[in-house]
Amino acid sequence: MTEQTYRITGLDCAGCAKTVEDGVAKLAGVQSCTLTFTSEILRVEGDVPQDAVIARVRELGHDVAKEDEATTAVFPPIPQNFFQYMWRRRDTRLALFATLLILPGLIFHELLPGLGVDNVLINVAAVAAMLLAGYPVIISAYRSIRINRDININVLMSIAAIGAVIISAYTEAAVVMVLFVIGEAMEGYTAERARNSIRGLMELAPGEAVRLNGFGAEERVSVSKLLVGDHLLVKPGERIPMDGRILAGTSSINQAPITGESRLIEKQVGNTVFASSINGAGFLEIEVTHLAADNTISRLIKMVEDAQDKKAPTQRFIDRFARYYTPAVVLIAVLVAIIPALFFGQPFIDPTDPTLGWLYRALALLVVACPCALVISTPVTIVSAISNGARNGVLFKGGAHVEELARVRAIAFDKTGTLTKGQPAVVVVRAAACMQTAVDRCDACDDLLALASAVEKRSEHPIAQAILHAAAERGVNTYYPTADNVTALSGRGVTGEIDGQRVTIGSHLFFDENIPHATHCAEVSSNAGQGYTTMLVSSDGTYKGYISVADTVRDSSRTAITELKALGFEQLVMLTGDNQETAAKVAVEVGVSAVQAECLPEDKVTAVAELMQEYEHVAMVGDGINDAPALAAASVGIAIGNTAQAMETADITLMRADLLSLPFAVKLSRTAMRIVTVNVILSLGIKFIFLLLVLAGVGTMWMAVLADVGVSILVTLNGMRMLQQPTMTASSVSLKPASI
Repeated sequence: MTEQTYRITGLDCAGCAKTVEDGVAKLAGVQSCTLTFTSEILRVEGDVPQDAVIARVRELGHDVAKEDEATTAVFPPIPQNFFQYMWRRRDTRLALFATLLILPGLIFHELLPGLGVDNVLINVAAVAAMLLAGYPVIISAYRSIRINRDININVLMSIAAIGAVIISAYTEAAVVMVLFVIGEAMEGYTAERARNSIRGLMELAPGEAVRLNGFGAEERVSVSKLLVGDHLLVKPGERIPMDGRILAGTSSINQAPITGESRLIEKQVGNTVFASSINGAGFLEIEVTHLAADNTISRLIKMVEDAQDKKAPTQRFIDRFARYYTPAVVLIAVLVAIIPALFFGQPFIDPTDPTLGWLYRALALLVVACPCALVISTPVTIVSAISNGARNGVLFKGGAHVEELARVRAIAFDKTGTLTKGQPAVVVVRAAACMQTAVDRCDACDDLLALASAVEKRSEHPIAQAILHAAAERGVNTYYPTADNVTALSGRGVTGEIDGQRVTIGSHLFFDENIPHATHCAEVSSNAGQGYTTMLVSSDGTYKGYISVADTVRDSSRTAITELKALGFEQLVMLTGDNQETAAKVAVEVGVSAVQAECLPEDKVTAVAELMQEYEHVAMVGDGINDAPALAAASVGIAIGNTAQAMETADITLMRADLLSLPFAVKLSRTAMRIVTVNVILSLGIKFIFLLLVLAGVGTMWMAVLADVGVSILVTLNGMRMLQQPTMTASSVSLKPASI
């Protein structure tokens, strides 16, 4: 079984997409078929010829472009205004001409009937307008019935328009069809603008790069031709074309296209950079680490495309509802036309005024009951939220996760790598000769750190890197030359020679056995109890002091937890494998409401399950690598960081390496679901009001179609509000309220 991918054009509404999807699904050999209205991407699985798929799509009135990958599609430019959008398509051009033909009937028959103008040419023009604008609609309705055995919105409109002609309501028939076609075009235009915003992600990735050949010469090549290990030159102000590692140069990088961070990130030799990031003022030489199809921006785009196929539960329910709703409407319309005439002596067709007969009311009922607004009320909102999240460094893997995050009442956090940085940093430097308090800095402590860094300069060990980073921050990393004759002490430390003195860095146990250090023995033991890793330093056998390193809390964690509390979460729990004392210290520092320490991976799964029993909807936040079981156990798993593991593991990925975007993600999901609720209420409420007006005989067909089109456009525009960029800062995230 193979998967084929196509881009479908000419989709004005979700109903059009459903018609194509159902039609292709009926082809022999098709195992599954999905067409996402918001992305226009059709995916077909099964043993079916491509020509058969293309022929079926065109038979249903749409065009198709075969694509090897969804992200390689070439899209036509968006028209500057709605008139240009209508003029570029044949069916909508016909509707524009039909608009001119209905003007006499609209003026003299509908708006100013008291003038008594009733010319046969007006009626002929109205019928011509109905046929001109309605031809594509009627043909589509015929194909839907013949191929799909389905009654869709085009069928309803065709029945209504043809029925109006039969009862001599010519102008009504023409106005209904013209308004419907123009309304569908307006829906298509607004949806196209939404798609354009989503496709903007694709424009972030540069198409070309400057490659350095073996002789240092520059050549501009397509990114698709780059291989892992190629060297690239990135000039100031350019977008970084590929994921890579800096070989030469330093610069400030704008990573907002990937992580949503507004601040510039300082990068130097050895640091990684992401494709689509924007280089600052420095020249960079970069070694390519991933192929174009595997880099971070490509994975992000692919996941956003895939996310549009995963419908939210609300959307799936509405789709199922609409499948039964439309045939039910036809049945109700038949009953409305027949029952008053058969049992109550009411006119089926009023010969003096066709609009007073119950057949006319039944036809108007078909128009007002069209489910288009209801069907489109959810997908545009959800996909707009997914696109907005991706632009701000929050990657939702589907609409279901947008909806579920909005329901979450409790959140469990992994500690290491989530609330903390996940890597050691120097927290205490204490020289034996220091006379200051433990938190103060003195020359003796600086000298101690300088000695240690000289010994550790060639080491890649995480503790060594923490010491080197601290020495560089204090500006003492050049006090001594790099140590000579550096030797490891079998996992217990390291020793080396500096200016003739033997400097040793070792564990507390090693010093207990070899070098007296009574000055700080109690302090070192106390630090160990707090979860610190402490290395002691000696010079020529004389104890010089100690350096403690620990995993430190992210600066942003406290801010994020405070904002989450303000959002009303009932429980924020930290889960960690550390001892109780260390866990309690971190919990107080970040402000979580509860902590569970000494957790094995299976204990975290149990803790999440217990939270779900109490709160039902629970999120688990972790680094996406060793927290996979707990992430899978939660209602929604959230990973932080832009590693491949994080992006693949969780339901939602925070592309930044901290929690600052989590409150934003929560607000985004809650706002999206509020807008969905408002859209559904609008769709059903306004239709119900016009339904009563039609049954009471005071609502006309053209008023009904105007209401249907108006509500469809209204809910589409309301849903597209989720595309607006929210304000996202280091300390606050705000979204506009969900009102219309």
